[in-house]
Amino acid sequence: MKKITLLLLVIMASLGVKAQTADEILENYFENIGGLENLKSIQGIKMTAKVSQQGMEIPLEIFQFSDGKQMTVINFQGKEIKQGVFDGETLWGHNFMTMKAEKNDAETTANMKLNSNDFPDSFIDYKDKGYTVELLGNETIDGAETFKIKLTKEPVTIDGNKEDDVSFYFFDKENFVPIAIQKEIKAGQGKGMISEVTMSDYQEVDGIYFPFSMTQGVKGQPGAPLTITTIELNPEVDASVFTFPAE
Repeated sequence: MKKITLLLLVIMASLGVKAQTADEILENYFENIGGLENLKSIQGIKMTAKVSQQGMEIPLEIFQFSDGKQMTVINFQGKEIKQGVFDGETLWGHNFMTMKAEKNDAETTANMKLNSNDFPDSFIDYKDKGYTVELLGNETIDGAETFKIKLTKEPVTIDGNKEDDVSFYFFDKENFVPIAIQKEIKAGQGKGMISEVTMSDYQEVDGIYFPFSMTQGVKGQPGAPLTITTIELNPEVDASVFTFPAE
């Protein structure tokens, strides 16, 4: 009897380990949010949201498309400010002080191009893109037990040097959805700090689940809450809105 019990424990333990491989966690994730094929069929996303900063709620719209086009439109004090606008070749945005459109440098633009094949999810066909994933174990995030998965993508260029592009995703053990993403800041004033995005309030949109509440900031510090009010799949948007304006 003892030998049988021991054998059962060994089998159960081995099954438990197998059920927690990175690929199987991702399979559960895709299934739980609506299915991998449904995700792949998405051609574009429009999010209407509001971000809370310094006691103000600022409305904005976020556009992302499968061909790499994307932008964030901020409506502030009667002005429309575009940030992170990418038409597939040129990355630009409005200067907050002068309100003039300015192009980003070649290095930042090249790094943006590397991420243009990540729509709508970096984990889709990650092997075909040359990415790797690794299950690092378990970690508690805001009281929730999670699987910690390391995603390594193509190297990016920072100040002329190649740097690993690594992110850490924390998948809730109960629902197999990411509730946090952490990544080292490679440049700027926050260089060396860890950026953190937390996600919650998953809701269904046309059969696919998206987080409707997010907070973005630096790990260990108060972040900027983002509340999504609506998500529209495959919106019709004129390609000219992504084009850098003529002088």
